[in-house]
Amino acid sequence: MPGDWRGEAAGRAVGSPGGCAGAGGRTPGIPEARGVSRARGGPAGVGRVRGCCRRRRRPVGRCRPLREAWRGAAGLLIMELKWLLYVTLLTLGTLAVQTHDMDDDNDGDDVVDIDDDLDDGIDEVEESKPETSTPPPTPKVTYRPPVPTGEVYFAESFDKGTLDGWILSRAKKDDTDDEIAKYDGKWEVQDMKDTKLPGDKGLVLVTRAKHHAISSKLSKPFVFDTKPLIIQYEVNFQNGIECGGAYVKLLSKTPELNLDQFHDKTPYTIMFGPDKCGEDYKLHFIFRHKNPKTGKYEEKHAKRPDADLKTYFTDKKTHLYTLVLNPDNSFEILVDQMVVNSGNLLNDMSPPVNPPREIEDPNDQKPEDWDERPKIPDPDAVKPDDWDEDAPAKIADENAVKPEGWLDDEPEYVADPDAEKPEDWDEDMDGEWEAPQIANPKCETAPGCGTWQRPMIDNPNYKGKWKPPMIDNVNYQGIWKPRKIPNPDFFEDLEPFKMTPFSAVGLELWSMTSDIFFDNFIICTERAVADDWASDGWGLKKAADGAAEPGVVGQMMAAAEERPWLWVVYILTVALPVFLVVLFCCSGKKQPSAAEYKKTDAPQPDVMDEEKEEEKDKGDKEEEEEEEANEEKLEEKQKTDADIGSASQEEEEEEEEEDRKPPSEEEETVNRSPRNRKPRKD
Repeated sequence: MPGDWRGEAAGRAVGSPGGCAGAGGRTPGIPEARGVSRARGGPAGVGRVRGCCRRRRRPVGRCRPLREAWRGAAGLLIMELKWLLYVTLLTLGTLAVQTHDMDDDNDGDDVVDIDDDLDDGIDEVEESKPETSTPPPTPKVTYRPPVPTGEVYFAESFDKGTLDGWILSRAKKDDTDDEIAKYDGKWEVQDMKDTKLPGDKGLVLVTRAKHHAISSKLSKPFVFDTKPLIIQYEVNFQNGIECGGAYVKLLSKTPELNLDQFHDKTPYTIMFGPDKCGEDYKLHFIFRHKNPKTGKYEEKHAKRPDADLKTYFTDKKTHLYTLVLNPDNSFEILVDQMVVNSGNLLNDMSPPVNPPREIEDPNDQKPEDWDERPKIPDPDAVKPDDWDEDAPAKIADENAVKPEGWLDDEPEYVADPDAEKPEDWDEDMDGEWEAPQIANPKCETAPGCGTWQRPMIDNPNYKGKWKPPMIDNVNYQGIWKPRKIPNPDFFEDLEPFKMTPFSAVGLELWSMTSDIFFDNFIICTERAVADDWASDGWGLKKAADGAAEPGVVGQMMAAAEERPWLWVVYILTVALPVFLVVLFCCSGKKQPSAAEYKKTDAPQPDVMDEEKEEEKDKGDKEEEEEEEANEEKLEEKQKTDADIGSASQEEEEEEEEEDRKPPSEEEETVNRSPRNRKPRKD
């Protein structure tokens, strides 16, 4: 490394703003420091002060943290961008899968089954084939039939595999065509499709587009007194649901009750459960309230729940439906042991249980002089004299000029010269044949054809029909309403919980979708009993489904096998962030080395692009280490020179002090002699 560049650089740095303190000999414009340099406390002649950056004229201790701070900030920014992109793509992929699943569900709902004859033929062919199906895998959750842990009015798990205790209806529905009036829908006790619990059976609505009705007696009638009522059962729409219900009816205890003739008009006390048609998803809770004055029954419907119910109809999973009625008239509706609706029988039913105390008088009539007009035309207003009601809204533009080349004599449409009369055209029957009209080819190159007319513009003088302004009506009496009178049918029932006792439970359904699965019915009065029953039934199904589900990676792979387009999402989710990281971290152009600036002594900008400077950091570090080593040697030399300088300064100060002392008489006499006089110092 040349030995003279340090001194030159240091010399320039002394007088430059923002440069490093130091001196290299005598710099123009700077008086020569005597003895010790005031900038660093060192002697004169120091070439370069340690700790000064070569390019940016900044101390080394400040340059390096700045570069590393920039580098750290850039790394954090890249990482944030990578994770943001990763999460965004993963979210988009998940939404796409969910949307596709919803489409699949809707498509499945819209599928119309082939008629029964074809189904029977297919079933016969399948039955003739040898059984080659592999046995189901060993379940991870062992099924045990649930057993009630307390008093119950009804409990049914169907694990015996029969319909013992259930009665199929043989009734016909009124006001319906004879072809579909019969309740001839098929019910069977079966395992659930793709069951994870072998041995767990349920009641299945097998057929579609038919009326189904089945019912069973309670062990004893339920009387509403001081104990709550809890109704609970499970439903699985194995094929989704297009239009149909899965609700239960608690059939009222009446002398006329005949389960063999159970139909849609059989009196019930409560109807509860899911129902869907089109995009209307419902969870019914209806009870029939008896008017104490008239003895007539009226249906009272609970308000619609705020929760989104669509998932329960489309996910093809088993869901647990629970209704809890309390003696204080409060109620709760739960799905999968989560409350989705709640309220009070007195306040949250429609129509209300109790009618209003007053009603509008049906015989009251509005008086003839009753004025309901809040505003009336000003009777004192007069039409202005210059108001022309006959002026048209549009007028011809008088400034318009017919375009040059307009073909006035050419029609806009002409007969098609290439058209020919059909051979079977009968003028007696069809009339005189005329060629079809086509656009005049001459008009295609001209501004227009036919008679030219001026375009219409808005009439600036148009005002329309004059109307007087509206003012407040001083005779306004408000909107007339009939007077209120006491309601002759008013009653007040403060205990609507005390409903009509019921003695049977039934399913009376019409569905356009088959294979609706019902299981684990229970009617009791204790919440703990219902919860234990749910834990031994629905809880095992939920645990088995969770144990059988693959992990996240397995689910993603399975989804990609069904939907190959998901591979694109996965690749973008993984590969794109890696590509961006490589792009941000490794891109850039090679910059000139620092030695070029040293050789040419070319000036450098005070502010450099940080990305370019990062590429020079490695070379700069080696040069800084070498420079620091040279500067340490230089400091040692400076220290030695400083010691010498200090000694010289002390001598001079002693001599000056001696010179300031008054001379004695002998010395003064000697000094007066020219021979004994000391030479003058320069």
